[in-house]
Amino acid sequence: MTAPTAPSTPTAAQELPVGFKVRLRDDVRRAGGGTVLVGGSPARVVRLSARARGLLAGDRLTVNGPATAALARRLLEGNLADPDVDGTSVRSTDLTVVVPVRDRSDELDRCLTALAPLDVVVVDDGSADPTAVEEVSRRHGATWIPLTVNGGPAAARNAGLARVRTPLVAFVDSDVVVDAATLLGLTRHCADPQVALVAPRVVGQPISRRSRRPRWFERYDAVASSLDLGQVGGQVRAGAHVGWLPSACLVGRVAHLTDGFDARLRVGEDVDLVWRLVDVGLAVRYDPSWSARHDTRSTLQGWMGRKFVYGTGGSDLGVRHGDKVAPAVLSGTMGIAAAAVLARHRWAVPLSGAAIASSARSMRRTLPMEEGATALALQLSARGLGWAVRQESGLLLRHWAPVVVLAAPFSRSLRRALATAILLDLVLFLRERQGVGLVNALVARRLDDLAYGVGLWSGALRRRTARCLAVRRPHHRCQFPGQ
Repeated sequence: MTAPTAPSTPTAAQELPVGFKVRLRDDVRRAGGGTVLVGGSPARVVRLSARARGLLAGDRLTVNGPATAALARRLLEGNLADPDVDGTSVRSTDLTVVVPVRDRSDELDRCLTALAPLDVVVVDDGSADPTAVEEVSRRHGATWIPLTVNGGPAAARNAGLARVRTPLVAFVDSDVVVDAATLLGLTRHCADPQVALVAPRVVGQPISRRSRRPRWFERYDAVASSLDLGQVGGQVRAGAHVGWLPSACLVGRVAHLTDGFDARLRVGEDVDLVWRLVDVGLAVRYDPSWSARHDTRSTLQGWMGRKFVYGTGGSDLGVRHGDKVAPAVLSGTMGIAAAAVLARHRWAVPLSGAAIASSARSMRRTLPMEEGATALALQLSARGLGWAVRQESGLLLRHWAPVVVLAAPFSRSLRRALATAILLDLVLFLRERQGVGLVNALVARRLDDLAYGVGLWSGALRRRTARCLAVRRPHHRCQFPGQ
């Protein structure tokens, strides 16, 4: 079987339409007397020509021809601007929902109830009791497609996609609750003809809440599900603030999904699809202003087991996509300085100063501005050091956790770095995720990361590749550290 190919490269016919609007993001600031934009994800500095500045009306831009379309596309691709899709609409008859399911007829019933009145294709992926799945599907007026052999969620979604005759498709897992209004709201992003996929925020929902108080790990997942990508939206790509999308709930343009998901992947098939689409120049977006609810695991074994499974997918993605799967992007100087900070080494302050100065000196030469260039370079470099510390904390606590736990008893510096990383991660987590107690956050967070890390190393050993564990150096001189 050959590997699925991505859609062909977009043509000029996919230029942004007249009337399409974008707005500079709130975290983007102007520098150099208004001639430069600073922000985006990955962080970057972009010089605006006099013509481009004239096209922008404050922080807004409306496409009225090729010049404004090209500028809008550049801003969107750099995560310097977001599309303004208010006022656009899509007919419900243009969207078909594909729901892969294996048994779980009760969850399917709840899922289909929320999707009314959209057309739905239910793909039964080799259920032990297909009669129950068929009965629920028929009762809700959904098309039922039985597969005699379980091929996994990717194969089931592809089977459903093959039956779709509308220009737009939504993939919704059977343990997800999302209503028609949300899916139709997401389709508004398809006013941009280059958009191939868009996803809402997927929030954890303890299924036991209907009968008893959720367990501690369910309460944790309700605010920090592995599928919850947070409150910051944008264009999705490896290295950006949002680097992938979960397939639990997706809306896409059928014409761009020519090969669908890779049916050989049982995990990570969503990341693989997103990266293949981006590689050929298509756009993938995350819009957390819309949300879907996903059932959390109801047992501790199932909860940790799922984290482990997610980790095992990293090795397959590394084989396919190279260093896109790298868990951190660090330069040598920033990496050394960040390690000293975490270990609270007595040389941490001078090393940090030297790293910031070195980075700023190099960056200063590349900045497309004169006025305020030195101050901006220092600010970006300091931000880069902070992001390096955060990335190395993630390496210690999550991606390299199995080895760190084994090595920590033999290294005082490693223990100090680990303690610092735990404290930093806890503070940031409690600031970004509300609703979890201190102890719960500490315990659940560490178990979450450890289970994922063990899965990551297990997959790496199985596939004999370290790409999913290795740090890569920054590639682009026009982009700077920090998210």
